[in-house]
Amino acid sequence: MKLLELIAPCHFGLEAVLKKEILDLGYEISRVEDGRVTFLGDMEAVCYGNIFLRTTDRILLKVGEFHAETFDQLFEETRALPWEEYIPRDGKFWVTKAASVKSRLFSPSDIQSIMKKAMVERLKDRYGISWFEETGAPYPVRVFLMKDQVTVGLDTTGISLHKRGYRLMTAKAPITETLAAALIMLTPWRENRILVDPFCGSGTIPIEAAMMACRIAPGMNRSFQAQQWENLIPAKLWEGAREEAREMADLAVETDIQGYDIDGAVIKAARENARRAGVGEKIHFQQRPVAQLSHPKPYGFIITNPPYGERIEDKKDLPELYGQMGEAFRRLATWSEYVITSYEQAEKYIGRKADKNRKIYNGMLKTYYYQFQGPRPPRRSGQEKREL
Repeated sequence: MKLLELIAPCHFGLEAVLKKEILDLGYEISRVEDGRVTFLGDMEAVCYGNIFLRTTDRILLKVGEFHAETFDQLFEETRALPWEEYIPRDGKFWVTKAASVKSRLFSPSDIQSIMKKAMVERLKDRYGISWFEETGAPYPVRVFLMKDQVTVGLDTTGISLHKRGYRLMTAKAPITETLAAALIMLTPWRENRILVDPFCGSGTIPIEAAMMACRIAPGMNRSFQAQQWENLIPAKLWEGAREEAREMADLAVETDIQGYDIDGAVIKAARENARRAGVGEKIHFQQRPVAQLSHPKPYGFIITNPPYGERIEDKKDLPELYGQMGEAFRRLATWSEYVITSYEQAEKYIGRKADKNRKIYNGMLKTYYYQFQGPRPPRRSGQEKREL
């Protein structure tokens, strides 16, 4: 099959995590930029990227790239792209999103309008028609302008990949599924280790961990925009990728994953979300405040997204809350703790400087992922490994 460039956007600061995921799928990386990774693959890679990647928001099929400083340039360069190779005569097409950073062209609505006109002119010429009814499959286009360099891609995903389909109810300040998966991947946690989220909200971090443990592909049970593109991607490619995902899933894995929250209604929603994700029996959810956080076993992991002003109306409560978190961490002295927050006094009230921290943008909000690393557990003997 023809080799394509596929663009995978992600949260700023998580490009390395996504790059590793793509490499693990067996595809070659062609470029890593702020907030996106571009890789090479065929049409089958569109299916595998959408179904298997946990940390990207969508998969874009790159149509072209060019320089444009004026709207005339934008029109001509867009018209020069080979749209007929992707969009059939009856296709419905439009520029669904335009983003511009440090570029002379900065009005999203004008960019969208001019590019649509250019696409129409190109396809009118190629198909020899003057009117497009656009009654067929949808082909939404996304465009990024960075320092006057324009990147154009067809959105193969549709509804963002962070919407796995299991989350019916969310907490007041939910963390996206893609970000939760990335936070877990940034730790050494594996399915045979303990994981606790003391501020689990609607259960996203424990659920994503359980799905990883059971090797459940995040997109296995949802649909994608490009499934309608029968002119580009045969249905057998989608079914082949889904069949591989079904064969990979292993629900016999034993886990010790726990989620706590002070809100009983939220815990009830988390249980239902976990059930819908197929991992309801892999997670123990319980209504419990962080002040009561404890665990009888050593060498576990805390990965959590605590309140930092959104879930608690008055920020004056945060010092006490983070102080309770620090006390719990001290009780779990051999554990490793990973905390994402925008609260600037987090380390002060936890009472310990993080061993590492990583800047991550959660949407437009700058957060830090504080990593408090505990000691490594002692090596197990061969007999112990066999018994586990």
